[in-house]
Amino acid sequence: MQGGEAVNLNEAGWRNIDLPHDWSIEGPFSKDNFSCTGYLPGGIGWYRKTFNIPARLKEKKTSICFDGVYDNSEIWINGQYLGKRPNGYISFQYDLTPYLKFGKDNLIAVKVDHSDYGDSRWYTGSGIYRDVKLVMTDSVHIKQWGVSYSTSQVSAQKALVEINVNLVNGTPADVTGELANYLLFGKDTVGSGGQKIKIDKSSDKIFSQEITVSNPRLWDVNDPNLYSLVTIFSGRRAADKIITQVGIRTIKFDPDKGFFLNGKNMKLKGICMHQDAGALGSAVSKEEVSRRLDILKEMGCNAIRTSHNPFSPDFLDLCDTKGFLVIGEAFDEWELPKKKWLAGWNVGTPGKEGYFVNFKEWSKRDLSDFILRDRNHSSIIMWSIGNEIDYPNDPYTHQILNTEENPQTWAKFSESLPHADRLGEIARELTALIKTIDKTRPVTAGLASALMSNETGYADALDVAGYNYQEFRYAPDHKKYPLRPLYGSENGMTLDMWNYVADNDYIMGQFLWTGFEYMGEAGRFPMRSNTAGVIDLAGNKKPEFYFRQSLWSDKPMVFIGTTNRIAEREPEDLWAHKRVDPVWNWEEGKTIIVNVFTNCEEVELFLNSRSLGTKKMFESPSRTLTWAVPFEKGTLSAVAKNKGIVAASADLKTTGDVSAIMASIDKKSINADRQAIAHIYLNLCDVAGNTVYTAENEVTCEITGPVRILGMEDSNPSNTEDYKDNKQHAFHGKLLVYLQATDKPGQVTVKLSSPGLKDAVVGLNIE
Repeated sequence: MQGGEAVNLNEAGWRNIDLPHDWSIEGPFSKDNFSCTGYLPGGIGWYRKTFNIPARLKEKKTSICFDGVYDNSEIWINGQYLGKRPNGYISFQYDLTPYLKFGKDNLIAVKVDHSDYGDSRWYTGSGIYRDVKLVMTDSVHIKQWGVSYSTSQVSAQKALVEINVNLVNGTPADVTGELANYLLFGKDTVGSGGQKIKIDKSSDKIFSQEITVSNPRLWDVNDPNLYSLVTIFSGRRAADKIITQVGIRTIKFDPDKGFFLNGKNMKLKGICMHQDAGALGSAVSKEEVSRRLDILKEMGCNAIRTSHNPFSPDFLDLCDTKGFLVIGEAFDEWELPKKKWLAGWNVGTPGKEGYFVNFKEWSKRDLSDFILRDRNHSSIIMWSIGNEIDYPNDPYTHQILNTEENPQTWAKFSESLPHADRLGEIARELTALIKTIDKTRPVTAGLASALMSNETGYADALDVAGYNYQEFRYAPDHKKYPLRPLYGSENGMTLDMWNYVADNDYIMGQFLWTGFEYMGEAGRFPMRSNTAGVIDLAGNKKPEFYFRQSLWSDKPMVFIGTTNRIAEREPEDLWAHKRVDPVWNWEEGKTIIVNVFTNCEEVELFLNSRSLGTKKMFESPSRTLTWAVPFEKGTLSAVAKNKGIVAASADLKTTGDVSAIMASIDKKSINADRQAIAHIYLNLCDVAGNTVYTAENEVTCEITGPVRILGMEDSNPSNTEDYKDNKQHAFHGKLLVYLQATDKPGQVTVKLSSPGLKDAVVGLNIE
C-alpha cells in the first residue's frame, strides 16, 4: 500500500502486534520464494503507533531509537518525513521534538521495504524485529552513544579507567555545569571524578576523566566481573544520567603465541552464529538469547563471531555478563554483490540483490554507528570489516588464482570479472575509519582466499587475519608473514581442524560453522534451514555437540552414539558431522559400531550390566572410543573414569513404541508484560518413559489462560508446516513450544495431545 504515513488513515482491518516483530516467519513457506532466505516471504509492511506526551514535558528533547529494522526503513512523525535507513542491522535514532504535539495524540509511522527479499545469503526476517525506545532528555544532554571508556595500566594492584563523555548543547546560549563519573562494583563506589565544564551554544564537546581502581576485579570468560559507570551531567536547568557497564580487562594478540586475556594465554573456542532462532525468526527475545548462550557455555565455547552483521544490544549485554569473547562483524559484501542462491544452495542461477547497492553511500556511516554503539562491550575483542569479501570469482578475481586451488572453490582467474586489487583499497579505508573511533581493538576479517588477499593489500590492511577453511595455509603464511596474528575465522568440524589450533601456539583459535542451525542458506525445497550447526533450531544438542564438548570442556562428560556403518568414511565436506545417533534399536545380532566421546582418561562399556571392556583415551588419536557390538535389547552404558574414579556416565536404552507425551516447562511463573516467554520441552516416550528417537507424531497444543503460542519448533529442516498455529510434527522424538505472556495475570493450563498417545498437561502462572 501507499500512504501509510497519513495521519487520518482508516486503520480498520489493521493488526495489533507487539514489538519486536518479524512478519516473514509467519510464512507461508513456498517453493516460489527463495532458498537463501528459507523459502519465506518478504514484501512491504507498515507499522503505526499513536502516543501522547504530556504538555508538562514540552521542554524536553524527544527522540526515537530503533535497534534494528529489516530493511529499507522510512520513518514519519505526524506526517513529517524523518529519513531512511537501508541497513537492516544498524541501530539509528531520529529527533521527534520539532514535530510533536504535546498533550495530544502523535502518530509515528514506519514503512519497511523488504520487497527484494532475496537480498541475503541467509534468513533475515522482515520488520521491526528489535527493540524500539522513546528517549527523552533535556536540551543539554549526553549524546547518543556519547560515553566511552578504555582500561589501561591494568594489574592486580590497580587499573586506570579512562572515560570520554560527549555532551551536546542544543540551546542558543553557552552552558556551564558539572560532569561527574562514579564507578561502582555492586553498591560500592570504588572511584569517582568530577569537573566544572562549559559548552558553547549549539555545539557538542568531548570531556575526558580518569578513575583509578585499586585491586580491580577483572573481566574474564570464567569470572565476568562488571562495574557500573554512572555518568551525570548537572547544570542550572538541565541534567542527564547514563549508566554504562564496564569490564576491566586487557587483550593481546601475539603473532607467535596467540591470544592473551588479562596476560593469560588462551585458545578461542568459538562458533559462528546467525541471529535467528527458528520459529521465532529474527525477533528473538533476550530470554531466548540467554538460553542459547547457556547451551554454548555447556559445550565449552568461549567465543562467538556475529555472522555476518552487527547483533542486537541485548545479545552483547548477555555476552558481557556471561563471559563470551565476541568478534563484531559489519558486512558480508561491499561495493559488489555476492551470489544469493534462489532454488537451493549452489543450484540454478543465483540472484544478485543485496547491501552492495547502498555500500558507497551508507557503509561509512553504518560502520561508524556500529562501532560507536558497541565499543563499550567488554566482550568484543575484534572488529571484522567483512566476511569472505574475497571469495574467488564471487565477484573478485586475480591472476594468482591460477597458481593454487582454494578449499571452497576451484575458481581460476577470469578477465571478465572485477580485479581484486580494489579489496585492498576499501579495506584500508574501513580500517582507518574504525581507528578514528576505537584504537583499543584490532581490525580483522574472515578471508575466503588468503592467497588472493595477500596479493591485493587486503590482508595487510588488517591487524589480525582470519582464515576461512584454509588451515593448510597457516604454517607457510606464518613463516612468510611473521608479524601477522592468525586464527580460523570459519572452520569445519573435523578433529584435524582443531588440532591445527591445539598444536600450534601461533593459531589463536577457531570459529566453527556453526553453533546453531539457522534458517535460510537451504537446499532445494522443502529444505528450509541449514543443518551445519552443532545444536539444532530448538536448542537440542546434536552428536557433534558432545564431540566438541569432549575437546573444549573441562567438566567430565561422556556420550554414546551408534551407527551401523562398519567403517567410517572420510568426511564428505567441510561441514561433515559425526554419523552417530543416540539410539539402541537395531536388528537382533547385527554388529553395531558404538562410538563414545569423552574428556576423561578411560571408559568402560557395559551391555545389560555386562562389561565389554575398558578403553583409554590416550590410545585413540581420533579421540573417539569405538566398540563393535552385536546388538541385543536392553541398556548400553558408558562409565568414564579419571584415575580410576567414576567421573561421568551415560546410558542408551532400547525403546518401544510411542505411548505418551511427556512435557516439562522451564518456569513456574512469568510476568504479565506481553514480553516474557516460557519454554515447554516435549518428548514422545515409550511406556518406560524413554524418548523414542524416530518418533514424528503430530502434536496439538491447547491453551487455557492468558498466554499465546509464540511458535512451535520441531527442528526438522524439511518440515514446512505453519510455524504459528497450534500443531506441529515432532522430530527425533522432541518438540519445543514457546509461550508468551499477555498483559493479564492468571493461571495457564497447556494440554499437549496426539492421537493414540497419553496427553501431557503443564501449568504456568502469569503474574
